[in-house]
Amino acid sequence: RFQIQRGKTDPTSYKSLGDCFRTIFQREGLLGFYKGILPPILAEIFPLLNLQFFTFEQYKKLLAYASLPPGLAFAVAGLGSGLTEAVVVNPFEVVKVTLQTNRNAFTEQPSSFVQAQQIIKTNGLGLQGLNKGLTATLGRHGVFNMVYFGFYFNVKNILPVNKDPNLEFLRKFGIGLVSGTIASIINIPFDVAKSRIQGPQPVPGEIKYRTCFKTMATVYKEEG
Repeated sequence: RFQIQRGKTDPTSYKSLGDCFRTIFQREGLLGFYKGILPPILAEIFPLLNLQFFTFEQYKKLLAYASLPPGLAFAVAGLGSGLTEAVVVNPFEVVKVTLQTNRNAFTEQPSSFVQAQQIIKTNGLGLQGLNKGLTATLGRHGVFNMVYFGFYFNVKNILPVNKDPNLEFLRKFGIGLVSGTIASIINIPFDVAKSRIQGPQPVPGEIKYRTCFKTMATVYKEEG
């Protein structure tokens, strides 16, 4: 909801995170927080239970033949896994964003499958329909996985292993937390662009947000 707001002048803007939670709960009920839950669940279990880590391992094996430094190989394998993952999950993301930006009550909006059918019927399967915002999704997943895996495995190999299993768990947990935080900070512009492209346009019938980098430029120019 925050990502599709267009500055403080947007009449539907939320004042804060708390205001957003409160408004959704009052207007859309508790289930309003679970809109679009099915598409990401389906994306996680399709097709190989965890595409992100599976493809990362495959790219890592391929890069072993390229004689790259380990640190660079992890980052490149992460980039490859993110790009592959993005192609698979993007249709699910389009349906999810469409459902989550709907401000009607949970019981009043169509199901995930009906929403997908409506998108396909109206705009098809291409870049205007079920694969809208693909470039931004490629950027989001590619950048995140590149930074996450590159940072995580490089730092994990530098910091000494603890013999105490509890301390070892905290070591890996801490590295993962920092890796995910840094990756999220770096990839969030792609995520905002994706939401703008896949979400409702400011003026019905007019497409303002078309491509990833043009959308980023527009947001930067208008909102900083």
